[in-house]
Amino acid sequence: MNELSFTYQSFPTRVVFEAGALNKLQMEAERCHLDRALLLSTSPQSPNTTRAANVLGKRLAGVFGGAEMHTPVEVTERALAMLRTIKADGLIAVGGGSAIGLAKALALRTGLPQIVVPTTYAGSEATPILGETLNGLKTTQRSLRVLPGVIVYDPMLTLTLPTALSVSSGLNAIAHAAEALYAEDRNPLVQMMAQEAVRVLAEALPRIYAQPLDLPARTNALYGAWLCGTCLGAVGMALHHKICHTLGGTFGLPHAETHAVMLPYTLAYNLPYAGDAADRLSRALNGEDPSQALYRLGRDLGLPTALRDLGMPQDELDHAADLASESPYANPRPIERAAIREMLTRAWRGDTPDDWGFRDIARRQDHDDQRIH
Repeated sequence: MNELSFTYQSFPTRVVFEAGALNKLQMEAERCHLDRALLLSTSPQSPNTTRAANVLGKRLAGVFGGAEMHTPVEVTERALAMLRTIKADGLIAVGGGSAIGLAKALALRTGLPQIVVPTTYAGSEATPILGETLNGLKTTQRSLRVLPGVIVYDPMLTLTLPTALSVSSGLNAIAHAAEALYAEDRNPLVQMMAQEAVRVLAEALPRIYAQPLDLPARTNALYGAWLCGTCLGAVGMALHHKICHTLGGTFGLPHAETHAVMLPYTLAYNLPYAGDAADRLSRALNGEDPSQALYRLGRDLGLPTALRDLGMPQDELDHAADLASESPYANPRPIERAAIREMLTRAWRGDTPDDWGFRDIARRQDHDDQRIH
């Protein structure tokens, strides 16, 4: 029996979770001593942005609605110029990963406090992680300077989230939990949260797909997304996130959909070398092979199942394999460039991952000892 040994770092983030929580935004701004807040969002979020602005009232100094996917540095610089012009003393992001990423990038540069109001299931609001794109390359870093001080979760705000974006961002969140289960620095608390998160989201997403206004399902999905984001922030990620950052930052593929397409393939690559993670994921998915179950889930939710459907050029797969193999993250299976290229080929075609499933490949016992770091 292995000796229990691990390190866990908790984060000082306040979480307000309830239907109608947006109405507490001014109170949270006052609690953070924000008198001139800059509100960050995107054009599709304009109704929620207007509601947030009305709640903030006199504590709102300005609105920047130009946040973009993958947090381009040039967008951050434009927002920074506005922030300085209006002399903002805090940041409030309303939206998904684009708005939240911009808030983090500004916090890194200014040290200003952040309140974030997530409207998707991406989970980045719960992490001290910032991904930025410059000259076609996306890089990530960890810093407590980018960790939001307050997260306001209001399931009501997700009722108008388009169904396709709802389910794709939900699978994006599942990717965070799945990789946390075989992270090099995983620990018992994260493992429990990750398994619960996958179970909750896998049950909620089909209900949302069938009935987008199902508030209990929306509430469960947002709860699951918080768990996934907490896992993402607590431990390091592995091959799946490295590949998705490469595909998104370099080739402009949509963030959530890329995670949804790639997850079955990256799990099929890794799970034979991560037996405990495979077992936990299988239990969360009603005893099914995780790779196949998540492939079917994405398909049944009407999502793209192939990189070519997202606009990935076939003649760039070699370049993508090169980038994904460079400076690799810690990963349960060694990073082999030829195998990565084959995986990308399968994902580009949208092959079912049957012959890569964790039941079809002999598990390596030296990676199946359920070690806890």
